Amino acid sequence: MELSERLETAARAHGVPGAAVAVWHDGRLREAATGVLNTATGVETTTGSVFQIGSATKPWTAALVMQLAEEGRVDLDRPVADYLPEFAFPATVRQLLTHTGGFDGDVFEDTGRGDDCLDAYVAHLKGAGRVHEPGELFSYCNAGYCVLGALVARLRGTTWEQAMRERLIGPLGITQAALFAEEAVLLRASAGHIGPDADVFPRWQMPRSNGPAGSTLCLAPRELVRFGRMFLAGGEGVLSPESAEAMRTPQVEVPGVAGLLAGAWGLGFEIFEWGAYGHDGGTPGQSTFWRIVPGADLVIAMVGNGGAFLGLIEDVAYPVIREAGVDVPGFPVPPERPGRVDAAPYEGRYEGPALTLEVAAADGGLAVTTIPGETARGLGMQTSTSRYVHLSGDSFVTAEPEAGAHHTITFVMRDGRAAYLHNGRAVARA
Repeated sequence: MELSERLETAARAHGVPGAAVAVWHDGRLREAATGVLNTATGVETTTGSVFQIGSATKPWTAALVMQLAEEGRVDLDRPVADYLPEFAFPATVRQLLTHTGGFDGDVFEDTGRGDDCLDAYVAHLKGAGRVHEPGELFSYCNAGYCVLGALVARLRGTTWEQAMRERLIGPLGITQAALFAEEAVLLRASAGHIGPDADVFPRWQMPRSNGPAGSTLCLAPRELVRFGRMFLAGGEGVLSPESAEAMRTPQVEVPGVAGLLAGAWGLGFEIFEWGAYGHDGGTPGQSTFWRIVPGADLVIAMVGNGGAFLGLIEDVAYPVIREAGVDVPGFPVPPERPGRVDAAPYEGRYEGPALTLEVAAADGGLAVTTIPGETARGLGMQTSTSRYVHLSGDSFVTAEPEAGAHHTITFVMRDGRAAYLHNGRAVARA
C-alpha cells in the first residue's frame, strides 16, 4: 500500500482530522498528508504544513545544552544552581537531561511573553514539590527542560528561541518552522482537535515559558526528519560526533514495561530496545511520533491533530518501520487470562501536581481513577476510571483499549508496599 493511501485510510479509521508523515529511507524522502488542518476552516493538510510537536522539542533543547558542554561552558555533572543560582533544587545538568532531577515536572506556569519569562519560571519553581532524591528515579519532567532552556538563554546571553534559530534551525537549513504564533500564521499551521466530536481546541498558543519543554515549536514532519538525519550523520557540524553519540546512549532505565514509552533515556532522547531512538510529543489535540533507526538508515516523523493518534502509529508508522527490516514490537496488550493479584500493596491515593490517582481492588485486578488538577481540567480532561489487569511483576495494563492502545502502569515498591505509581511520571503515594 502506498504511504498516502495508508495514511488516509488510518486517519479516517481513527478519527484524525488531519495528519502528515515524512520517511527517510535508503537515501530517499517520502511524504504524505491527508485531511484538514482545521475542521472549522477546511484548510487542507499538506506535507509542508506545520504542527505543534510538543515534547519532541526536548532533544532540540538538549542539543543546545550539549553545544555548551562541547565549548566547556557547562559541566553536565555540576549542579544547575552553579549556572542559575536562583534554581532551588540540588539537581545536576545531567539529571535534568535524563528526567531524574526529583522535583515536580508538570508545572505549566505562564510567566508571560517577555524575554524574561524563563527567568521568572525558574524563580516560580521554588514552590515546586520534591518527588524523590535527585538521581534516584526516572520521572518525566517538563519543568526540568524549561530550566535547561533558561540555562541556555543565560549562558548565550540571548533567548532560547534565538539560540534555536542561530544554532540549530538556521545551520540545518530548516524553513518550515515557527516558535511564535505570529510566525506560525505565516505558514500553513494546524489546529488541535479534542473530544469525541473533534472540536477545535480554543487556545492555540501555549505559554512561552514552557517552550524549551515543548509548548511552542511547530514543524513540518520533513524538518523533524532533517534533524534526525543530522544524528545519523554523526552531528553534521551542528554537534560533535561524541555529543551526538552521548545523547542516544542510555543513561537511566524507565520503570515498567516498554511500549510507546521507551525502556531507557539518554541525554534528551528516548532509547528503544529494538534499535531506535527518538521522542514523541503532544499539545492539546496535536500529537507527534518521531523515530531514528540507525541500523536501517531510517527516520520517520508523523503528526496528527486529533482523534486516536496511537491507532495511526500502529497502522502507519510501525508498518513502515517493519518494512525497512526492523522488528518493532506493538503496544502491550492484556493476557488472555490475566492472573489475579492481591491489590493490598497497591491500593491507595497517589498525588502529583497535575493529577491525583486513586487505586482500588477490582475483579482480581485494579481500578484506577484519574482526577485531573486545575491545569488538566483546563485542557479538557475529566475524572475517569479505568480497569487494569496484571501484566507482569508490578506492572498492569488496561483491560480495554483507550485512544487506540492499551496503557500500562508500574508500581515502584519499597518494603513490599507501593511507594510510587509510575506511568512515565513517578506519582508518590499520598
